Amino acid sequence: MQWYQNYSAIGDSIGLTALVVAIPIFFLFWALAVKKMKGHVAGVLTLLIAFVDVVLVYNMPASVAFSATLLGIMNGLFPIGWIIVTAVFFYNLTVEAGQFEIMKNSIASLSSDRRLQALLIAFAFSAFMEGAAGQGAPVAIAAAMLIGLGFPPLPAAIICLVANVPPVPFGPVGTPTITMGKVTGISDSILSLCVGLNEAIMAIIIPIAMLIVLCGWKKTKEVLPAALVTGLSYAIPSYIVARLLGVTLPAVVGSITSLICTALFLMVWKPKTIWRFPDEEGVKVSDKKYTSGQVFKAWSPFLILMALMGTWGSPGFKSWVANDLQWFVNIKHWPGLDGIVMQTAPIVSKPAVYAASFKWDFFGYAGTAMLISAIIAIIILGIKPKTALRVLGQTLKQLSYSLITIMSVLGLAYLANYSGMSFSLGLAFASTGVLFPIFSPVLGWLGVFLTGSVTSSAALFGKLQQVTAGQLGLNPILTVSANLIGGSVGKLISPQSIAIACAATGLVGKENQIFRKTSKYSVILLGIVIILVLIQAHIVPGIVPQIPVAVTP
Repeated sequence: MQWYQNYSAIGDSIGLTALVVAIPIFFLFWALAVKKMKGHVAGVLTLLIAFVDVVLVYNMPASVAFSATLLGIMNGLFPIGWIIVTAVFFYNLTVEAGQFEIMKNSIASLSSDRRLQALLIAFAFSAFMEGAAGQGAPVAIAAAMLIGLGFPPLPAAIICLVANVPPVPFGPVGTPTITMGKVTGISDSILSLCVGLNEAIMAIIIPIAMLIVLCGWKKTKEVLPAALVTGLSYAIPSYIVARLLGVTLPAVVGSITSLICTALFLMVWKPKTIWRFPDEEGVKVSDKKYTSGQVFKAWSPFLILMALMGTWGSPGFKSWVANDLQWFVNIKHWPGLDGIVMQTAPIVSKPAVYAASFKWDFFGYAGTAMLISAIIAIIILGIKPKTALRVLGQTLKQLSYSLITIMSVLGLAYLANYSGMSFSLGLAFASTGVLFPIFSPVLGWLGVFLTGSVTSSAALFGKLQQVTAGQLGLNPILTVSANLIGGSVGKLISPQSIAIACAATGLVGKENQIFRKTSKYSVILLGIVIILVLIQAHIVPGIVPQIPVAVTP
C-alpha cells in the first residue's frame, strides 16, 4: 500500500488546505497564550486534533498517521528527552554537593550585577553549549546555572531562550547549515558566508536585547559597554571563522572568545550601580574567600562537561562512532510508515518515497556525554551512590510532565511532515510572489515552531526556499539563509524549547507564562530578520554570494 501526499486536498486549493490544516497550530497558540493551559495538556490535545485533522483532510490512513506520530514520540525521547534528563540530573548533582555557593562566589568576584552575570552565562556560556551540543542543552544548563546564582526561574528561562538565537545556525558543529546544504545542493561553505554575516549581526543585537528583556532599556544603558564587548567578541571571530573555515566552528570559537573577553573586561570595568532583582534588595554577597583549589573543584564538573561536549560534537568523533565503533541500533525501515508515504509535485519532480527510519544512537547522543560528565562529577564531588540514585529519582519525577510535552510536540512535528501539513503551509507562503523575501524567514520561523529544530526546518523547507527563489528571480542563497536565521528566532516560541526551559527551571506546568512573553520577543526579532533580508535583497544584493544554483525541484 502506498499513500500519496496531496498538498491542495481541499478544492485543489493550497491556500484553503493550508488554512484548514493550520487549525492545530491555531489551537496551540490559543491554548498557551489565551487559555493558559499547562504545556503537557496543550501538547497532547494539539496532537489529537492534528491527528483527526490530517486523517479527514488528507484522507491519510489512520494506521500510517499513528506510525508517524509514534516515530516522532520516539525522537522526542531520544535524543531530546535523554539530554534534558541528563542535563538536569547533572545540575541537580552539583547543587546536592553544595558547590554552587563557591561557583556563585567566583562569578560574583567578577560582578554581583545580575546583568553582567546574564552576559557571561545566558549568552557566552550558553553559546558554547549550542555550538558543541545543541538539542536543548544550552537553555537547560544555562538556565539552571542562573537559578543557582539566585535568578528567579521565570526571567532565567526567558533570557536564556532569547540569548540562544545567534549560535543556532552553526550549532551543534554546523548541523543546521550542513543539512541545508545537503537539501539544496548548495555548498555549505558558500552558505556559511551569508549565514555567518547574519549571525554576526544578530550576535551584536541579542546581548542588548536580552538585557532589555531582563531589566529594561534604562538599566541596560548602564552596562552597554559590557554588552557590546560580549556581542562584538562573539560576532567578529565567528564571522571570520565562518568565512575562512566553514560551518563547524563559528559558534564554538565565537562563544569561547566572548566568554574570555567579557571576563577580562569585567576585571577592569565596573558599572556605576549594581543591579539586582527587586526582592534581592539588602541581600549581601558572601565575602567568604575560597582557595583556588576549591574554586577549581566547584567548576571542574562544568569544565569536564565542556570538554566532553566539544568531543562528542566534533566531526571526527561522530565519524568514529558511526563508522568504526558502531554502537547504535538502526531501524532502517520504520514499520507502518517507510515505503508507504509518497511525496509529490511540486515538492519533488516525480513521486518519491518519503523514507522513515529511526537510529537509537545511544553512545553518540550528546545526552550520553552529559551522563558521563555526571558520573565523573559524582566521583570528583564525593557524592555517595545512594545519594546520586536519589537525585536521579527526583530528577525523573521533576521532568515527567516535561517529557510528556516533548513527546507530544515531536509527535505533532512528524505527523505534520508525513501527512503533508508542513508542505501545504510552506507552499502557501511560497505563493506570495514578490513578497516572498518577507515570508522567507517567516517560513523558517514556522518550521521551527512546528518541529522545534532549525535542522528539521531546513530539511522541510530548504528545497522549497531554493526553488521559489529561482522562479521569482531571487538569489536562492539569500532565501535559504533566511530560513536558517528566521528559524533561530523561532526557537523562542517552539513548544519543545519552552518545555526544556520549564524543565530546567522548575516551571513545569507554566509553559503558557513563558510562551506569552517570548512570543512577543520572537515576533520583534523576526521583524529585524525580515529587515535584514529585505536590505540584502534590494539595497545591497552584492553582499550575498552569487553562484549558479540549480533551481529545479
